[in-house]
Amino acid sequence: MGRRSDHSRAELEALILDAGQALMAEVGLARFSAREVAKRIGYSVGTIMHMFGGIDPLVMAINSRTFLLWADWLEHRLSGLRGQERIEALVRGYFEFAEGHPNLWAAIYAHRLPEGTGLPEPLADQRARLTAIVTREVSAILAEERQEDAPSLARSLVATVHGHCSFALGGSFALLGETEPLALALRRVDEILRANGAALAEF
Repeated sequence: MGRRSDHSRAELEALILDAGQALMAEVGLARFSAREVAKRIGYSVGTIMHMFGGIDPLVMAINSRTFLLWADWLEHRLSGLRGQERIEALVRGYFEFAEGHPNLWAAIYAHRLPEGTGLPEPLADQRARLTAIVTREVSAILAEERQEDAPSLARSLVATVHGHCSFALGGSFALLGETEPLALALRRVDEILRANGAALAEF
């Protein structure tokens, strides 16, 4: 593996994030280690700390990268679909991404920023892309007079689907005797959209 003189700063950052995201996918946030990332790329942990300023900024960058991966995955999922099919694909896609990338998905919600620390604007922009997709799709099925409600409605729908998905993956729904959490989430999304004036057929 090359040493620091073999890579530009941009190349080294990409190398660290590639290895970091792969490690996060394998072991999850609780077992994530900058030292292991350094070992995998052949650099010192000090190099990583110098690049990112600490473990929390590194995790923030990896999680933001996961949002981009997720957004690209959803856009591919939506390709070729029309109308209401796209809303259903978003709900199903949320569950499928979480089930297919459980450690990456969980790390997004498990990581807490240190008190007084904000998310840098470039990372915030990366994360906003996912919500922007949902907002776009919700806006497309709302009446013209309800368009201004699309952003807040999209956030509420994401929270609703996330809650159902979290209960499903964490086993809480099974303990409650619920055997079809995805179908339940689809019904809740359908109800919320109808209550806000969207014209939908049955999911």
